[in-house]
Amino acid sequence: MTNRLLAFFLIFFSFAAPTMAQSDPRDLINALGKANFKQAEELLGEIAATGDPRVVPVLEAFAEGDLYVRKSDGAVFITKAAGGNLAAIDPLTGEAVGEAPKAAFTKIKVNNNLRRAIRSALGGLTLLSPDRGVRLAAAQAVLLSPGAENLELVEAALAKETDAEVKARMEEARAVSVLASDRSADEKRAAIETVASLGGREAIGILMSVSSTIDESLRPDLDAAISGIESQLMLWDAGQNVWYGISLGSVLLLAAIGLAITFGVMGIINMAHGEMVMIGAYSTFVVQQVIRTSYPHLFDWSLAIALPVAFLVTAVIGLVIERGVIRFLYGRPLETLLATWGISLILQQAIRTIFGPTNQEVGNPSWMSGSFALGGMTITWNRLWIVLFSLTIFFALLTLMKRSSFGLQMRAVTQNRRMASSMGIRTPLVDAFTFALGSGIAGIAGVALSQIDNVSPNLGQSYIIDSFMVVVFGGVGNLWGTLVGALSLGVLNKFLEPSVGAVLGKILVLVLIILFIQKRPRGLFALKGRAVEA
Repeated sequence: MTNRLLAFFLIFFSFAAPTMAQSDPRDLINALGKANFKQAEELLGEIAATGDPRVVPVLEAFAEGDLYVRKSDGAVFITKAAGGNLAAIDPLTGEAVGEAPKAAFTKIKVNNNLRRAIRSALGGLTLLSPDRGVRLAAAQAVLLSPGAENLELVEAALAKETDAEVKARMEEARAVSVLASDRSADEKRAAIETVASLGGREAIGILMSVSSTIDESLRPDLDAAISGIESQLMLWDAGQNVWYGISLGSVLLLAAIGLAITFGVMGIINMAHGEMVMIGAYSTFVVQQVIRTSYPHLFDWSLAIALPVAFLVTAVIGLVIERGVIRFLYGRPLETLLATWGISLILQQAIRTIFGPTNQEVGNPSWMSGSFALGGMTITWNRLWIVLFSLTIFFALLTLMKRSSFGLQMRAVTQNRRMASSMGIRTPLVDAFTFALGSGIAGIAGVALSQIDNVSPNLGQSYIIDSFMVVVFGGVGNLWGTLVGALSLGVLNKFLEPSVGAVLGKILVLVLIILFIQKRPRGLFALKGRAVEA
């Protein structure tokens, strides 16, 4: 206890007045010039124990490889390149000493073990900083680089800490340091429980690192802690796979929802649907290029601007395709398939001619960049926004189908085309605008996919087959079936991929869908209606 109190007061006064530090660290710093790696590691502990904040630049320079010893007198300096010479800087005062040829100095070598020791020492030295963020970062540094040499420093800082979050992190840092020390078995047992409560792979790594040196009486506690963390990780890994599956399912939903409308209402096997997705992605690229060159301050709004642009461009193209080609081929599915396949090749080649065959760069706005942790899972912002966006598009389209006169006409044509025509509904006009709507939604999907996939002329080909599988599995023309089908296939894919691989996983999904269609030819949710033309 006396030693701990002494360490506490020494550290306190070192931060309050550096001139009152426990000892002048200059001799310890100069000793680094003659030390081997093991001796240097011990010296780092002694340097950190002085509690002198002036040594922080020295340790940082040591980690960066900028610490040199002068051959003439063995003095250690921080150095910076100055032409063909080295500029020597006093390690404690930071004052320039002068320049000398590189041959007058010898670099003090550093390895990975020393870098870990340096991080740990820096963490200990900043534990008593008046800045809360610095203290929190210091506790995190000690947590990631546990060492017995930091234990007294951590305990002294812990006794003074009042911030709840920083104090909790310091207690965790103390626990990992206790495991690396020669403290009593009871203290180490409590430390094992504290580390186990952290969870995650870092906690397993900390516990495994002391496994070879731990007292045998603590072995059951250590094994139980590791086993408990591994069980938690298995659950979090399953949750992560579910999230990846939902993320993939939302992408499939975006790509397939437009196809569900055209295929369901019109019975058209549109092989050019993937190219509508691709054109939507290129529309995003063009919008961002204009913003980059003329309105760079609007870049974070680029996707909001690209959405209506992509919808209008692809809807107009879809309307032209329907009026120019498809309306002459109704009732001839094979010829429609061949015609739309030819159109897809034309559109791909047109994009290659205009933009080139290589991938185009589409940037992420700041609000779609980065990730955050949710328990043991990692959630990326771009995927989260795409999931929310796809659900928004789904419910907006569902509202259009259920609450608007155009949606009523679409549903009437879907259920019974001839009866709808006899009731005065202009089915050719419904077909045209339905195809334009489906193409426009595919263009919106391209805006979202540009944030997670390569924007190239082949973008649409990656999703066309999966889109057809989603539509057929969920039930042709049924939006709820498309939603359930997309999410189900997404989750199933992500659980199959780790065990059988991505390619074989897709093949197994296709086989399962074929077997399912044998039992339910109309899919999960079949539309009800009386087709008088049958």
